[in-house]
Amino acid sequence: MISREKNVATGATGIKIANPIYDTVFKYLMENKRIARFFIETLIGEKITEIAVIPQEYVYKKVIKKEKEEKTDGNAFAFFSIIRYDFVATICTETGEFKKVVIEIQKSRKYTELERFRNYIGEEYKRVDVINTQTGEVEKSLPIICIYLLGFKLLNHNTPALKVGRIYWDLITKRKMTGKDQFVEALTHDGYFIQIPRIKGKPRNLLEKMLSVFEQQYFIDDKEIVKTYEHQVDNDIIKEILDILRSVALNPEEIKAIEAERLAIKDEEGYEKALKTIAEQGNTIAEQGNTISEQGNTIATLQNEKAEQDNIIAIQGNTIAKQGNTISEQGNTIAEQGRAIATLQNEKAEQDNIIATLVKELASLKQTLGID
Repeated sequence: MISREKNVATGATGIKIANPIYDTVFKYLMENKRIARFFIETLIGEKITEIAVIPQEYVYKKVIKKEKEEKTDGNAFAFFSIIRYDFVATICTETGEFKKVVIEIQKSRKYTELERFRNYIGEEYKRVDVINTQTGEVEKSLPIICIYLLGFKLLNHNTPALKVGRIYWDLITKRKMTGKDQFVEALTHDGYFIQIPRIKGKPRNLLEKMLSVFEQQYFIDDKEIVKTYEHQVDNDIIKEILDILRSVALNPEEIKAIEAERLAIKDEEGYEKALKTIAEQGNTIAEQGNTISEQGNTIATLQNEKAEQDNIIAIQGNTIAKQGNTISEQGNTIAEQGRAIATLQNEKAEQDNIIATLVKELASLKQTLGID
């Protein structure tokens, strides 16, 4: 819904009027040529000699859910619908110049609102306009003026009413140029931005008095459909505007229509908020999935590294085992060689004993024989 500071009045004594920010209410003002001319004249600062306003009604639908039908094997769609109005006025100024004025109420800063109106402006640029002149009907691409009634605040501009206009510049001499070109005018447009939340306080001039009708204060209930107008009225057309808004506020059927629009907008915001939440949750799950996947990859890498290390350890173990077997075999060989040496040493000792015995016997024999 529209962003604003709430100020619900109690016991207000002003004029009870319907809130004109709703399309179903605003269209009553634009259908009145006198009021439409006053609204555009006061805003753009040009006198209008002729005006034709065409409120264009359409039903804005959004799919809530898509379900499978069992009987037909087809798709069933659930919608919620909002009746919307775009207001296009063809005007002729005092100078005899015909222009097309596109008026749009944008209650929120949502991208869908911006995209919808960009597409709508694109369609207006493509459309060939027909104007009545003294010589008959003429087809012509008219210059476009865009008026935006914003239900939110622009960040860098605190004025309730802002104009963004075109200026012709000579890029060579860096000087402002006078005069207009029909071709250039048909391809560019001025923009007027009304920041509804910034409309407050005592009005000081005609523009502020007109805009004060849209002031979002002094509501008689929390629905913000009906409010009281608390400023003095000294202009006949503003009085006429208030009379129309008071008539709407007193009509139960009109209040129901406004309530339906308010609820539809609220449903749309709730639906889009739910979609945003689901998208955010989906992103969170995806991020968690990526984290788990990365952790899985890390574990797999560590497992592969461990397997490689295990293979190296196994190879080294086999090498050590082979070396151990070789050492064991060498030890057995050394032991056998030691046993062979011991046997040879025993045999030598026996031979030494035999020789010693023979030497003794020989010495004894020499003595007996008396041989030296």
